[in-house]
Amino acid sequence: MPKNVLVVDDSAMMRRIVIGQLRACEFDVNVIEAEDGSQGLERFKQGDIACVLSDWNMPTMDGLTMVREMRKLDPHSRVSIVMITTNGNADNIMHALYAGADQHLAKPLTPAHFKAALTAILG
Repeated sequence: MPKNVLVVDDSAMMRRIVIGQLRACEFDVNVIEAEDGSQGLERFKQGDIACVLSDWNMPTMDGLTMVREMRKLDPHSRVSIVMITTNGNADNIMHALYAGADQHLAKPLTPAHFKAALTAILG
């Protein structure tokens, strides 16, 4: 049965790239899209999400704030959250992990790195 993956990014092009990577890796998933953290949080509240793939820098609500709010709703970290961002310095990675993200992937995404990071989550 396909898992539901929430892809959150204000750039439609980046959402297409992430979704393309999911398809290229042949993960059995249903993709749900959101254009910013607020929309992502609302979709998350609807439930049945196995994994969130989110950008950090977005209008309305940034990815880091969204992760913190998601973890309030999912305190036992049942849903895997991966931040996909250009903010790849050590401090930013630590902020993301401290907020509740499980992993951090740096843009630009490479297919091999993307697949390796998500195989443990999506099978």
